[in-house]
Amino acid sequence: MIRWALQRLTFHLLRRRRSLPLKLAAIVFAGLFFCEFLIYYLAICRCHWPEMKTPARGRGRDPVLRAMFLADTHLLGEVTGHWLDKLRREWQMERAFQTALWLLQPEVVFILGDIFDEGKWSTPQAWAHDVERFQKMFRHPSHVQLKVVAGNHDIGFHYRMNRYKVRRFERDLNCEKLFSWKGINFVMVNSVALEGDGCSICSEAEEELTEISRRLNCSRQGRSASQCGVEELLPASAPILLQHYPLYRKSDANCSGEDAAPPEEKSIPFKEKYDVLSQEASQKLLWWLRPRLILSGHTHSACEVLHPGGVPEISVPSFSWRNRNNPSFIMGSITAADYALAKCYLPFEDTVLAIYCGVASLLVLLILIHFQLLAPPFLFGGYLFRLPTIR
Repeated sequence: MIRWALQRLTFHLLRRRRSLPLKLAAIVFAGLFFCEFLIYYLAICRCHWPEMKTPARGRGRDPVLRAMFLADTHLLGEVTGHWLDKLRREWQMERAFQTALWLLQPEVVFILGDIFDEGKWSTPQAWAHDVERFQKMFRHPSHVQLKVVAGNHDIGFHYRMNRYKVRRFERDLNCEKLFSWKGINFVMVNSVALEGDGCSICSEAEEELTEISRRLNCSRQGRSASQCGVEELLPASAPILLQHYPLYRKSDANCSGEDAAPPEEKSIPFKEKYDVLSQEASQKLLWWLRPRLILSGHTHSACEVLHPGGVPEISVPSFSWRNRNNPSFIMGSITAADYALAKCYLPFEDTVLAIYCGVASLLVLLILIHFQLLAPPFLFGGYLFRLPTIR
């Protein structure tokens, strides 16, 4: 009876070998669907908007604004970007962003600089192509606002920055310096222009910041100061400062968390005006704007710093798998008087690669069994039953 059963199983297996291409295609499709689509939903559905310490509902309560903050997408260009790398990274960021929009329903999204990787030297044709790709990847419904600030890869470091690159970036990405919504002020700074050397672009940037500072002060004082004009008052709340370069800090030595800089990089001193803003520029921003919160990018790693006066700064990690194995973004529930922040992690690239390796191993195993190069366990058992018995 046992031999008969094994023979039946063997016959059944041989008949099913004709469906091998179908099985292989099904496994490949399942692996691709999971790794390139479903895994983003599984990762982001675990993220939730942070709760405010004080309830925001009810009469007289400040409305809550749901804001997403991400940084350093570094869309590759035509000079140094390999086509396969571009295809892979852009698909990952597009799927992650679109999934986050669908699941989390933010009202505004801020990208804190280095949107492009080659904006500092791209030709007009290459720039137009990069902007078109960016708009496709980060498309959003009309009720969602998308705001950006310039980074050194968008317009060049100070020594490569010029008026044409700055104007091109501001024009094509609809940049704003001051954005107010639901009683909340966001000041978006071109931190690359805060060199402090008196260049024309730097002088204009400082003049704009002093004018924003004046308007904020007038709003706090309710036009009581003599320098206040007749323009519309801004909300009276302290602003949130958004920029690419972090304010001055010596290094990332005091940063912690799973997405902080690697241990071997934490103790490397930061260079002023390259890795972080200068001490002078940092003090000016704190004095002019008196922000209640600062968010920045550039370092590609997470960090939380407390500046003089108790002002916290959050460094947002890179949103691209090209820069990190564990990209993330910040979710903020913000009112005119308070805020709460939470971090949302995207799928680890190591996990995706491990799943693909498992799928590839399964495909190889099925092919070996199909060509009888590797017998399945029950066929091997049947072979043992057919061996002559030693008496």
